[in-house]
Amino acid sequence: METTRQKKVSRLIQKEIADIFLRKGSEYAPGKMVSVTKVRVSPDLSFAKIYISIFPSTGKNDILQSVQDHSARIRFDLGHKVRSQLRIVPDIAFYIDDSLDYIDRIDKLLKS
Repeated sequence: METTRQKKVSRLIQKEIADIFLRKGSEYAPGKMVSVTKVRVSPDLSFAKIYISIFPSTGKNDILQSVQDHSARIRFDLGHKVRSQLRIVPDIAFYIDDSLDYIDRIDKLLKS
């Protein structure tokens, strides 16, 4: 179960990473829209799993690889944004959130 501190840090990281993707998303994912859907922070606040959704979903593994290659730069930008709120900027790892694709597939199955 997440503590209140973990939830607050998760929301802060989600907001700031979303802002980074809004401003520099064309560098990491040209021609795609990247959304941060969920952030999970470890109990010691040193590691964050960031789940992203990519639209359109074609070629999402290539975009994920590009984002993972630039994760050091994204963490650096995150550090500049949250340096007054967090003592330690957590290590970050990106994962694909395929829940929207799953919902779409279920919806198509129900309609047929």
